[in-house]
Parts: sequence; C-alpha cells; structure tokens
Amino acid sequence: MSARWLRSVVLRTVVSALALWAIAIPPLHAQGVVRGKITLLERAGASVHDVDDAVVYLEPAVRSAKDVRDAHATGEIDMRRREFAPHVQIVRVGGTVTFPNSDPFSHNVFSNSALGAFDLGLYRSGVTRGFAFPRAGVYAIYCNIHARMVSFVVAVTTPWVTMVGADGQFSIPGVPAGTYKLHAWHERALEHVQELVVSATGTNAVELSLDARGYVAKPHPNKFGAPYPLTRADRY
Repeated sequence: MSARWLRSVVLRTVVSALALWAIAIPPLHAQGVVRGKITLLERAGASVHDVDDAVVYLEPAVRSAKDVRDAHATGEIDMRRREFAPHVQIVRVGGTVTFPNSDPFSHNVFSNSALGAFDLGLYRSGVTRGFAFPRAGVYAIYCNIHARMVSFVVAVTTPWVTMVGADGQFSIPGVPAGTYKLHAWHERALEHVQELVVSATGTNAVELSLDARGYVAKPHPNKFGAPYPLTRADRY
C-alpha cells in the first residue's frame, strides 16, 4: 500500500463527507440591514429634542421558528434622582423588566395599562422588583409617589427592533429578505405602520415623519385612578 494511494483514499473520503454535509445543511437565508431616518414634526417654536425615544420594529408577514431569539429577553429601568432611566425600554413579549431602586428613598412602580396592569408596591433603596410583560404593545409606567416619573415599556414579538438615535437614524441588522410591517412609535405621535419589502442586501432608504404637533401633555392619575395630591411633597 503506497503513501500516494492512501492520500488519494483519504482525500476522496473527505470530499465525500463535505458533500454530504453540504446537502444536509439547508442554505442560510440572505440577511441585510434595514436603515432609515425618523423625523418628528413639531409645532412652531417647539424646543423638544427626544426623537431618540422612538422605537422601530419589523413584523414579518410570515412567521417561523427562526424568528425566536434571545434579543431583548429581559430589560431594566433604573430609578434614580426621581427619574426612570431609560425613559423607553424594549422587551420581548413574556420577558421581564426589572426596576431597581437606586434612590435613597422609596418608590412604588405601577401601570394601569389594559395590556397588563401591575403594581410592584412600595419598596426602598437597594431593592429590585420586576414584571413579565404578557402582551405586545406599549405600557406606560409610573411611580405612585412621584407624579413626574414616567417611562414606557414596548413589548414586541419580533427580534428586529431598535431604538432611534439622537439624529433620527436607525439600523436593524440581520433582517432576512421578505415582506414586513414596519412600525414606528413615539410617545408624542400616532404610531406609523407601513409595508416594507426587504431585499437580500437590506434597505437603506426608509424615511418617516411622525406628527407630534397635536401632542398635549396631561397629568396622569395615580394607581387608584385619582389625581396626585397637589399639596403633597416628595417626602420619600
């Protein structure tokens, strides 16, 4: 048995194995990047600069098991200096968002959302509590102690979701070619929904305007549905 013959047999075996492996593994779907820009239409003289609180996500026309990923399986909204941070958090439906209290006084986190109301109760500095968001949609989050504390959790069923940058630009990588519904949400505007066809190389020309000119800030009720006491100081 010559060394040349042995090398030939080994080479043929390796080539055959690679060919079988290539047949057994299905080809990956082409994936691209969806890029675009969000613009907020403001009333004349408005000085609000919060376009980076906008959320953009893609819902595929046809869902598959491959849509399930670990992206945004959990999230966190910290409480510090009587503010929620971040102001907007994304989480996958069923995922938990925790609310650590980093202030030296107490907070009471709650939501009266029809999607899934909850009340985490009053808890002090250093304590963390959380809630699993059961349905897709936007949940307004408040503190029952401090009326000015407001945040939003956007629960989605898709991994293709992102926050918008301070310049209005957004980028969603790894999007398989196909047809989607593009959603763009901002707390001060009506949600925008449109069909979007994504090619194998992605899409670079998505430009949207969200109309915030009709937004009027209104006080929200406390967890009992009543107004916050006007004379009550933030004593916690």
